Amino acid sequence: MKIEALTSEKVEAFIQYCKKYKGEIDESYLYDEDLRDFEPNEENPTYIVTNDSGNIIGTVSLIIDAYNRSGKKGRFRIFHSETENKEIYQILMESILGHVDGLENIFVFVPEENKELKHSIEALDFQIERYSFLLVRDELEVPAYHLPIDYEIKTFQPGKDEQAWCEVRNASFATLKGSETPITPDMVTEMTKDDEYLEGGLLILYHNQQPVGVVKGSKDEFEGEPIMNIGPVAVIPEYQGKGLGRILLRASLHIANEKDFKRTILCVNADNERAKSLYIQEGFKQVEAVACYNYSLI
Repeated sequence: MKIEALTSEKVEAFIQYCKKYKGEIDESYLYDEDLRDFEPNEENPTYIVTNDSGNIIGTVSLIIDAYNRSGKKGRFRIFHSETENKEIYQILMESILGHVDGLENIFVFVPEENKELKHSIEALDFQIERYSFLLVRDELEVPAYHLPIDYEIKTFQPGKDEQAWCEVRNASFATLKGSETPITPDMVTEMTKDDEYLEGGLLILYHNQQPVGVVKGSKDEFEGEPIMNIGPVAVIPEYQGKGLGRILLRASLHIANEKDFKRTILCVNADNERAKSLYIQEGFKQVEAVACYNYSLI
C-alpha cells in the first residue's frame, strides 16, 4: 500500500475511480463537467492510495477555491476507500491536513444510507454539523402565480445584475449554515460561464425597482437523465413570510416547463423547515438525506 500526491499522469485513473464510486458518496462535484478539466493544484489538493499492483484503492481531494477560502473552509470533493480500512482513511486525512493553512474547518457530505463511510468519518473525529435533503419533483402541472402590486420578475442580465444578485443572496443566507459565506460579483460572472448555466434560468424579483429575491434554475443530471436544478431560492429577510419564495419557486418551475425539463431537483437544509414545507407543498418529494460532517481546525 502506497500513498502519493496525485500527478497529471494518474489523473485519468483518479477520474475513473471517482466515476466508479460516485454512487456511494456525495457526487456534487463528481459530474463529468466537474472532472473533465480537473487537475490537482493548490485549489484541489489530492492524494491517492494504491495497492501493490498500482491500482487506486482510496483517494481524497479537497476543494479550496476562492469561495471556500473566503469562508476559511474546505469541502471534500471525494474522501473514499474501497474498503472500510481505518489505516487508509487515517493516512489520507493526515496527507490532506498538510494543505489547510488559513482554514478553520473542512467538511464532507455523506449519504445517510452509507453507514460504513459515516463510521469511518466519525472515527476521524468529524462531527455532524447539519443534515440536508435532496428533493425531486416529477412533471406535474405548475400552479399559476400572481405578483402583488408594485412587484415584477425580471430575467438576470449578465454584465448588469451581478451586484444585485449578490446583495439579495448574501442578505438572505447570512445566517444559514453552510451558505453564510458571501459571494462576489466575480463569482456570479463565473457562474454564468459554467456548463450548468441555463439561459433565462436566473430570475430577480423586484419591489418598486429594488431587488428583493432571486432564484436560479440550472442544468443538472439525476439518475442518468437531464433535470433542472433549482437553487438558490432567496428572499431578503425583511420580505420573508410574504409568500414571495413560493412565487419565485413557481416562476422557476414554469421556466423548467418552457425548457422541456421533465423533472426538477433541489436541496434544502434540514433546519430550514419552512422552506422544506414549501417545497413539499409544491409537489417535491424527498429522495435522499445527507449528513454534513465538519472537522474543526481551530
